[in-house]
Parts: sequence; structure tokens; C-alpha cells
Amino acid sequence: MDHPRYKIVARLDAGGMAEVFRGVSESTVGGIKRAVAIKRILPNLAKNKRFVQMFLDEARLAMSLQHANIVQVFDIGVSEVAPGEQAYFLVMEFVDGANLKVLLDALRTMGERMPVSQALFILMDVCRALAFAHELNDPETGRPLNIVHRDISPPNILISRKGEVKLADFGLAKAASQLEHTDPGVVKGKFSYLSPEAANAQDLDRRADVFAVGILLYELLTGKRLFEGESDYKTVLAVRQAYVPPISPQNPEVTAELEGIIRKALAKDVEQRFQRADDLADALAQYLFAHNLKVTARDIDQLVNRCLNERQKGQPVKKAGSLIDDLIQDEILNFTSLDDVAAEGGKPATAAGGDAPLNPDAFIDTRDWGLESETSLPASGRSHSSVKAVTTSGSPQALESLLEGSGTKPPVAKTSSFPVAAFAISLIVVLAAVAYFLILR
Repeated sequence: MDHPRYKIVARLDAGGMAEVFRGVSESTVGGIKRAVAIKRILPNLAKNKRFVQMFLDEARLAMSLQHANIVQVFDIGVSEVAPGEQAYFLVMEFVDGANLKVLLDALRTMGERMPVSQALFILMDVCRALAFAHELNDPETGRPLNIVHRDISPPNILISRKGEVKLADFGLAKAASQLEHTDPGVVKGKFSYLSPEAANAQDLDRRADVFAVGILLYELLTGKRLFEGESDYKTVLAVRQAYVPPISPQNPEVTAELEGIIRKALAKDVEQRFQRADDLADALAQYLFAHNLKVTARDIDQLVNRCLNERQKGQPVKKAGSLIDDLIQDEILNFTSLDDVAAEGGKPATAAGGDAPLNPDAFIDTRDWGLESETSLPASGRSHSSVKAVTTSGSPQALESLLEGSGTKPPVAKTSSFPVAAFAISLIVVLAAVAYFLILR
């Protein structure tokens, strides 16, 4: 590319499926700049053609979710990093603030709970985002997309320094739920936010997301996880039972009326729950109004800034730049939007069908991936397929066997750490020599 469309500024976070960077988008005309978040799919997943196709389908779906309370996706792109090897990027709205997990951790550090009014305000906005997504129709066919987020949890709720609430990862939520082989840690802690029907391997609909909002209501108002066992298996058993301890004794500010709203959201029987996310949002708004609980975005931005200031205390200053960041920046320089590829009449080899109309029935079923003899995913993660077992229809016994251990272990390829160690030592020697040369100069 003659002009780099995106530039990496800093690394923000990394997980089991992707890593996220803060970046800058610069237009080719006028040099107009805009802060963006750039999500890079990890190399081991980028080699899996089925996962890439699923990612492109879901990312394109995310681009159609344009709502004030949803993190907007601007672009999907691919970069050639080596012959036959590609890196995939998702360019999203940058939210300058923190996710809900950061706020909860900071409040626990300060020995505080989130005020009731602010907790309800934040989750009302989450309900608005869900209501929009749940009702969305395909713009081309008019068919209901029947979107279920499936991953409503604190890390996926972003709150800006201006008090804006944004729900993230619509684009990857379904991909995460269908990915059969994941690295350890990909779904760590996610079991706590499942619905009973998900824990029982039943089909899910929008009411599973309503249940997850109920879980967050409980956590924000008590400062404790609702479902948290000594192991993933015990956590799933707790979700299946769906027992909700009394809330008022844990937080005297929670009235019987508010506890009733929370318990309705957490009803084990889906028919007894709020049937729509906007029904729950209306109930929370009515409660705030009836009890004269005034709250605005200004209150939320004060909360965010106070928590971020607390979090920054004692944190080491991050070093600017690294060799890895430079390599990834090189990938970004070769970024090609998939829209540009389609306009030129070509397609990346791993993105077949990426320009087809949205079709929720055409998403790839990955349940047979484990039967294939060839996979690009690491052997260390092959026994950790808990997301698929929980969120797809099938026998609950499969989940129990998975979490308890089936008694057999998949073969693990033997690898040698010598080449890696040798490379690291060589790199250190070269860098030391360069530094010594610069000092002599």
C-alpha cells in the first residue's frame, strides 16, 4: 500500500482468540485521523480455514449492528504475512475507558459496591443494545437474524470516560460458541454467566441473554459472583440449579421490589423470565423513576475515572514499543480491506463466500472438527472444548464427561524447545551488540 490506512499505537489486551491494539485510522485525503481499536486474530486460528470463514461471517454481521450502545465495527481486513499465510484484523470503534470487570475489580480494591442507581443505569443500556440485536432483520432478505449474544459478561461491557455504555464482541460471540478446540483460558470464568438452558446443552434464544443480565445485576449489587464453584464442572452444576441467594441481606439498599425484578430475570424457567431485553430495561427504568433515583452519564463518567485512577496506582509504566509490536505494525501496513478485495474481483483464499448475504442458517457447524485428521490448533487445547459442549444442542452428559475428564488423553505432539531457545539467545546477542555499537558512537 502506498499509504498506511491504520497505524498501531499501543497494545491494549490479549486473550485466547485475539489480541487488541489501540490504533489510528488516517484517511488518504486530508490526513484526517481517528482513534480505533484493532483486533488481530491469533495466528493459530488464522490458519484454520473454517474458523476464518466463521469469523468473516460474524464480523460482517457485527458491521450491521449500528446502535449507540454497541461497539461499532468499521472494517475487516487481511494482511499477507508470508506466502500462503494471512493475518486477519477487525477495526472497531475505540472506547476510551474501561470494561465492567476493571470497574468491579477497582471497587473491590476500594472496599466499595457500585451504587444501585448506577448499576441499573449501566445494565439498562446493555438491555437496549440486546433489544436492538435481538430484533434485527437481515437488511437484504428481511428475515429475522435471531441473534443471541451468548457472552454477556463484564469484559464485554465497555464504559467510556464520558459515561457511554457499549456492548462488545457481537462479532466473535458466535464464533467462540462454535469453536470446538480452544486454548486453556479461552472460556475461563465464562461458565459463571451461562443460563440454565445453556448449561443443559439446550437450544438458546434471546432469553438466555436476559438471564445473563440478571447475573450481572446480582454481581453488581452484591459484589459477588452468583455462580462460582471450585471447578468449572461445579460452576455448571450451580448454573443448572439456578439457586439465587437472598440479595437484600447482602445489600440493604436492594428493596424487595428490586429483588423481585432481579429474580424474574433469573427465573430458571424461561417462560417465567422477562421475555425481551427491553422488558427488563423498562422494569429497571420504572424502578429508578418510582424511587426518585436520579442518575446520568455524568455519574457514570465520574465512577469510571475514579476507578481508573485507583487502578493506575502502583502500576509500572509500560515500555513504548517492542519487537513484536513492530512486526504486527508491518502486518498492518499490508492491510487490505476485504471490501477492496471484493471490488477488485478477487478474494483471499480463506474467505470464500465472504460477500454472500447474511444467512444465520449458513454458519459453519464445527461439531465434526474433532474428527478431522488435520487441524491447525495446538494440541494443548484439544481437551478444552467446553464452549461447544455447553452452547450447542446435544446431550448434557457430554459436558459432564468433558469437565470431569473422560479418562483418555489426546496424543500430544512432541516438540523441542531448543530452536526457540536458540533463537531467543541469538536475538539477545544481536540486540546487545547493536546497543554496544550505539554507545561507542
